[in-house]
Amino acid sequence: MALRELKVCLLGDTGVGKSSIVWRFVEDSFDPNINPTIGASFMTKTVQYQNELHKFLIWDTAGQERFRALAPMYYRGSAAAIIVYDITKEDSFQTLKNWVKELRQHGPPNIVVAIAGNKCDLSDAREVPEKDAKDYADSIHAIFVETSAKNAININEVSASLWSTQQEDLQEKLSNWDVRPRSLAERAADDDPSNFPPS
Repeated sequence: MALRELKVCLLGDTGVGKSSIVWRFVEDSFDPNINPTIGASFMTKTVQYQNELHKFLIWDTAGQERFRALAPMYYRGSAAAIIVYDITKEDSFQTLKNWVKELRQHGPPNIVVAIAGNKCDLSDAREVPEKDAKDYADSIHAIFVETSAKNAININEVSASLWSTQQEDLQEKLSNWDVRPRSLAERAADDDPSNFPPS
């Protein structure tokens, strides 16, 4: 059975529930007293889909300002990023927009971005309207979903959306590549120093 890997990085303010989302996805558990992440933590989960195994390599980054400089170490090599905000904290949504700008400037050019509005079980305390967040996600061509790590709402849907979107992007890239069989003469021409630009 084929095994495909997808490296995912979680970004966002401290306290928005990034680690809780990861724990719910990987272990299907929820700890209301989970400790803040220091630096970053790493977890994996393998999911079978049809005749393939999909292995998620998940980097959960710390949200505290003092760890922010470490984030590029994790998102630069990622195929996908989940940027999390807390629907009950408007400030966390504004911080999310800063993460998007940073990813656009310094992240991989084809990184798949998902925006997750966590804690949707606390709708009575909502500060970020779902429509506003969805409109913003649409404007940057990002996946959007509201989640609840506590109540296990839409957690698996995030991973499924990331995977399908990343695969669609990959297929588009492959269709644009020149994959014709190349002759020995063509390959030799590539290695001919006279074809190299002057240094």
